[in-house]
Amino acid sequence: MLISAAGTLPPIIQGGMGVGVSNWRLAQAVSLKDMLGVISGTVIDAVMVRRLQLGDPGGHMRRALAAFPCAKTAQKILDDCFVEGGIAPGKAFHSLSMPNLKMNIDRMKMMVAAAFAEVWLAREGHSGPVGINLLEKVQLPNLPTLYGAMLAGVHAVLMGAGVPLAIPGVLDGLAAGQEVRIRLEVKEAGEGRNTEFIFDPGALGIDVPRPLVRPDFLAIISSHTIGRVMVRKASGKVDGFVVENHTAGGHNAPPRQNGTRPGETPAYTQRDIPELDRIAELGLPFWLAGSCASPEKLAEARAAGAAGIQIGSAFAFCDESGIAPELKRRALKASSEGHLEVRTDFRASPTGYPFKLIPLEGTLVDGAKASERERVCDLGFLRSAFEKEGGELGYRCSAEPVPHFERKGGTAEDTQGRLCLCNGLMATIGLGQRRSYGEELPIMTAGDAAADAATFCKDGRLSYTAADVIEHVLGHVSAISHTNLEADQRSGGADSNFDLAADPT
Repeated sequence: MLISAAGTLPPIIQGGMGVGVSNWRLAQAVSLKDMLGVISGTVIDAVMVRRLQLGDPGGHMRRALAAFPCAKTAQKILDDCFVEGGIAPGKAFHSLSMPNLKMNIDRMKMMVAAAFAEVWLAREGHSGPVGINLLEKVQLPNLPTLYGAMLAGVHAVLMGAGVPLAIPGVLDGLAAGQEVRIRLEVKEAGEGRNTEFIFDPGALGIDVPRPLVRPDFLAIISSHTIGRVMVRKASGKVDGFVVENHTAGGHNAPPRQNGTRPGETPAYTQRDIPELDRIAELGLPFWLAGSCASPEKLAEARAAGAAGIQIGSAFAFCDESGIAPELKRRALKASSEGHLEVRTDFRASPTGYPFKLIPLEGTLVDGAKASERERVCDLGFLRSAFEKEGGELGYRCSAEPVPHFERKGGTAEDTQGRLCLCNGLMATIGLGQRRSYGEELPIMTAGDAAADAATFCKDGRLSYTAADVIEHVLGHVSAISHTNLEADQRSGGADSNFDLAADPT
């Protein structure tokens, strides 16, 4: 199980917020404080490619690619994507082909290299722990992305937005350099169809002289039921859980009570609150997530048997996060004035999962602005596979143009209220596509605790650092310190049978 450089289970895990919000800078800043810094692996290849097209300010992508264990692949990426000085203002970014079951080897190498680069940069210059967060719902890029992260020595993999039963075994296989596979979810699949995405690291032409270290696997769950399924049915070892409630940002688990009458809005109830005593009975370390960024919440988590907490929204608005500075400033200003709103939208995400939104003016949630946007699907990470007549696979997204979606067997009703999260979230980190009618609109997501984000600001400034968040939560008195965590481990309050894995670098 993951152990920090100080020899303890880290009391704070930084949330893996995508797209690119949890970037290498944020993960590095958290890891330097001996907590678990986490990069988001979602759409990471498109993020890398657009950074390169902007001229790679600071040279960070090029520095990381220079360390990639296949120089030929790294050079091809630079030849194809790097633009000295950056593309001209208003010029569209060159887009990658959308993920599909028959991706060619170069497309998969791009995913591998991008994940490697982000983890390598997050780990650069220190020995603190670094993790990667992925979504089970975004299936096709996950295997190459995991391999790239493992090549860079990632310490932990966190995954939610579904039940990732296959991933623990995948990590075992990738560590051994073996071919791995996952079953692809296919809508309207004929009886008996089993469509698999297969990834063979040996086909990449990357020289890996020794077995890779298998990272720890933390499943993001919302109930003890899902935790029990993971423990009993996962393809390999589950090392712990992040227990997330419905106040967390991004995608949430659907409420158990979805509404009983037509038109009735789903609602979260007492039944949706995780039963921590039953999660503790599973015998694995767990961290609580969702409005937890305070000393009091950390103390409550420890009292409930948790190893600590996961913090997302507080880190999302710190200086090191990937959110564009002006958007951060506007959100913190609204928070300081007491009118930052966070709402759960049950229609916005093409995945069908509830999604947290901050309705700032000028974003994709602004009805007047959003109506000007032409529907387009050109990143395609949230597309669903479906079976066409004759058995061939097709791909569709309920945020794509309505006629396209209908031609692929979808319904116009399912497109209502859907937002293009792929393009919107890229715009949030300053990498929005440039269209003939203007740049893509950003979309802001955060948990309910974002309303209080300005409490981390000091001296009247609308800014703060990741270190400010950690210091606030841990406090200056170590009632919840490494010393006490070590005592808990010796007395059996936390799992004390884990060894620090050898540093893969």
